[in-house]
Amino acid sequence: MTAFRLTAAILTLLLAPLPAALAQTNGQIERPSTCLAMAQALPGVIYASLATPSLVTPAAVKADPVTITYAGHSTYLIETPAGVTIATDFAGIYGANPPPRVVTMNRAHGTHFTRNPDPAIEHVLPGWNEEGGPAKHSLLVEDVYIRNVTTDIRRYGAMEPDANSIFIFEVAGLCIGHLGHLHHRLDDSHYAAIGRLDVLMVPVDGGLTLSLDGMSEIARRLSSSVILPMHRHSTPLSAFTGRMGGGFELDFREGRSITVALDNLPRRPTIVILDGV
Repeated sequence: MTAFRLTAAILTLLLAPLPAALAQTNGQIERPSTCLAMAQALPGVIYASLATPSLVTPAAVKADPVTITYAGHSTYLIETPAGVTIATDFAGIYGANPPPRVVTMNRAHGTHFTRNPDPAIEHVLPGWNEEGGPAKHSLLVEDVYIRNVTTDIRRYGAMEPDANSIFIFEVAGLCIGHLGHLHHRLDDSHYAAIGRLDVLMVPVDGGLTLSLDGMSEIARRLSSSVILPMHRHSTPLSAFTGRMGGGFELDFREGRSITVALDNLPRRPTIVILDGV
């Protein structure tokens, strides 16, 4: 793999916790993303761990393992090679013990966010902006870079712009994406902003989020090496997997965790069903 050259300068801003500031980033550091489909400058990144710039470059291309564990509902726990723990769509119900260092949230329902996160959680990243407009996150914590792409949410019969975020975690050369509580199909601008995703976490309830036809269309287009269903409720798994077509393998696991690395991704795109999903 070609090594990407990442440049950065340290900024002395600190991330404000919820609820005071809802963790919106305000830094002015540009960090090229290894996952973007086209070269572009990202919004400012905040250094959360006071890392030196030299720590940014090697980890981006090393084939160190990342562990992903299904905690419940739409919450996956991601553990990076440096030991950073991240909980997705965190409401304090799943993945709270011990507290992760980073949580992401979306507010479609109370099972995807909390207004009272444990103070032990260092970084709380909401997928919406309380002050209006899109939420913008560009955060480096040890060896993982976290950014977001906003989408709209259906609330009270109308679409609310930029109220959901697709969070993307770039670590050890991998690009890991969580679609959140996605309510609509993506357009070309979304795909361009998301870029490549090696691992995709996708809701498959088929009703509260986007339809299964729409969700499978997105998953097929992203063509990630590993697809992790979530937010299933009572929907038969076959209702999603059957729409994905013969180009995707099925892998049912007995445990709740999967370990992935850049050099051990499956040769064919694979839908991995972890225990509990």
